[in-house]
Amino acid sequence: MALTGLEIYKQLPKKNCGECGVPTCLAFAMALSSGKAALDTCPHVTEAAREALASASAPPIKAIKFGKDSILGDETVLFRHDKTFYHPTTLLIYVSDTLSDDELGVKLQEIKDLQFERVGLEYTIDGVAIVNDSKDAATFAKVAEAVAKATDKSLVLLSEDPSAVKAALTPLVDRKPLIGSATEANYEVMVNLAKENSVPVIIKADGLEALDELVVKATALGYKEFVLDPGSRKTPETLANLTHIRRLALKKKFRPFGYPVIAFTSNTEPLEEIMEATVYVAKYASAVVFKTSVKAHVLPLMTLRQNIYTDPQKPIQVEPILKSVGNVNENSPFYITTNFSLTYYSVEGEVETSKIPSYILAIDTDGLSLLTAYAAGKFEPEKIAEAMAACGIADKVKHRNVIVPGYVAVISGKLAELSSWKTIVGPREASGIVSFSKSLAK
Repeated sequence: MALTGLEIYKQLPKKNCGECGVPTCLAFAMALSSGKAALDTCPHVTEAAREALASASAPPIKAIKFGKDSILGDETVLFRHDKTFYHPTTLLIYVSDTLSDDELGVKLQEIKDLQFERVGLEYTIDGVAIVNDSKDAATFAKVAEAVAKATDKSLVLLSEDPSAVKAALTPLVDRKPLIGSATEANYEVMVNLAKENSVPVIIKADGLEALDELVVKATALGYKEFVLDPGSRKTPETLANLTHIRRLALKKKFRPFGYPVIAFTSNTEPLEEIMEATVYVAKYASAVVFKTSVKAHVLPLMTLRQNIYTDPQKPIQVEPILKSVGNVNENSPFYITTNFSLTYYSVEGEVETSKIPSYILAIDTDGLSLLTAYAAGKFEPEKIAEAMAACGIADKVKHRNVIVPGYVAVISGKLAELSSWKTIVGPREASGIVSFSKSLAK
């Protein structure tokens, strides 16, 4: 049972020093009880109090690390707008150990090719889940080793046969894979195997009640590096289980469910499978295992994940500096825009399409879009003139022409006066840059 704020307060030093970032110890205790503060931020807490408060200060959902920088869990809210989600859902491609060498090579190449760049962000698959469909330990180990040699991505070793998992894990222990699954029938052997090799393990049971009981038994073995699998493979049931687990962990501080959760798709048709995966990404799965590795199928899933796991309190923005597009020279056009990521990359993309090398200066608007920044006084002539002087554009081009967005044509006169540059009113929308730049070249 989680401690109340007053119960926590009794264990604190009551100095009201504010060194933790909160004015009073009582306020700190309340923040601690709601999961909005960490006990380590109090420099005066005693060891005795630290032990007593260990449960209360522990994160509601434990962070589990495995493979190549993959982090599962460590979430604190049900809804993104309440604060933010911290660790994007880990996307894992299902690879069966029944594939032939040629089929395996093709699959791994498809996985390797799943790399995209959108609005300055790189999207990629996080890892590979090797599944022991053959039921043969030697085959499983062989395929796992082949996958490990072909990719440096995070690995998941999936089999309910502890001997097969051990055979695959032993040569790959340095890669720190996630192993699974520990069930009612094998949990002692599987959890101890994970404990001996310091790797996390999936705890799998059929339903939430059985999962609760199994987690308690597994914890009694002295290990807590768990990822939960409620066993459901139908979308409605999985969605319900994921939601219940997250609510119980956060709202009730129910410790057996205070671990990240992994979900598996069951649809065999690729588009339906991706639709199923989007449900799990949107609703609380820390990791999702799916089969399709076709670019056209996977990109929408990655895009959705990126949108969900951006911080709603911090607009996505680019560094406010002068950037060049193409092989610029002293005659290259000079554009200005905001440093809101979507605005900037829309402009950059159209400039690239125009095939006319250009300079683009992103003005620091705290990540606000053009009209929003102008309305907030963050895209004013004075600020733009200062940025132009500081970026050194005058030393890079021999002309003195600056292109301003059409929507803020009103600033052109004042900007020309302050900067001594000729202001040219550009198109209102980025989509007009191609035709505009060609007319400008004439």
